[in-house]
Amino acid sequence: MTDAVPTETPTPVSGTPVVLRAHGYEAAIASVGASLRSLTFDGRDLVVPFAEDEVRPAYRGTTLAPWPNRVVDGIHRFGGEEHQLALTEPNRAHALHGLLSWVSWNILDASDDAVTLTATVPAQAGYPWWLVVSTTYRLDADGLAQTVRATNLSDTPAPWGTGPHPYLVAGPATLNEWTLELPADTVLEVTPDRLAPVGLASVTVDAERFDFREPRVLGAVEIDHAYTGLIRDAGARATVTLTDPLGTGVAMTWDESCPWVQIHTADLPAGPGTPGHRAGLAVEPMTCAPDAFNDGSYDYDTGVIALAPGASSEAGWTISAR
Repeated sequence: MTDAVPTETPTPVSGTPVVLRAHGYEAAIASVGASLRSLTFDGRDLVVPFAEDEVRPAYRGTTLAPWPNRVVDGIHRFGGEEHQLALTEPNRAHALHGLLSWVSWNILDASDDAVTLTATVPAQAGYPWWLVVSTTYRLDADGLAQTVRATNLSDTPAPWGTGPHPYLVAGPATLNEWTLELPADTVLEVTPDRLAPVGLASVTVDAERFDFREPRVLGAVEIDHAYTGLIRDAGARATVTLTDPLGTGVAMTWDESCPWVQIHTADLPAGPGTPGHRAGLAVEPMTCAPDAFNDGSYDYDTGVIALAPGASSEAGWTISAR
């Protein structure tokens, strides 16, 4: 008996690939996690990329749903019941970044400048609700826009939150040399070991580390914190901007659907020399705070959305060259 010989090229390990091109931008999307694999403008990287035939490094570029960031201890209380999620951040014992980051999303529609993908969150231990989630990436003259939309198919309200996870790149210099403008008045203080939320504070609590309301060089600061109290323009948009010493840059803009943003300087435990260490700045607009599923445990509005049966919620953001 002869073994069958495959007649089709296997899907790359990052999932089904889609490449979008328009207005000088090129975006590569991978179906696993509906991930932004790369984004360039006139050939210049705007995010830290990864290879098509590479297992995505951690959560780089993925779409976070049905929650961004962490659920502390994987335990949340919603609708009068306690739920235990799988602990997917074992070194800190939290449930990290939702349930769809390692799912291969289905491609519904694709063109030269846009693609829509969809995935289902099935009812399961720790999250007993059915949701259908779709995301659209679209290139236009302003850059790469992504929208995420969720619909609750269950007969009871479901906790919901979303956000992206790109690592932005300003130019050829190191992250330490980039200038950051972050229009936020308030930072969420966390425990140093597990990054569990403690409470809100003014960014002036440690201005050298947290206060980038006026653009300044990042230097050696290490940040892995959520910010809120966002300062918005006349159109209610918030924008984080990174600039390289050569004058190139990248910006991320979003509307009031995301009152929070996580900033991470990509410091890895093994430190310098580790691939990806401080290679880019994670800028993650979020519809809700870290551990938002435990909203009742905090004295501030976490932004968790109680998605009613049959209801939908949408959020979006744009990455652009500067």
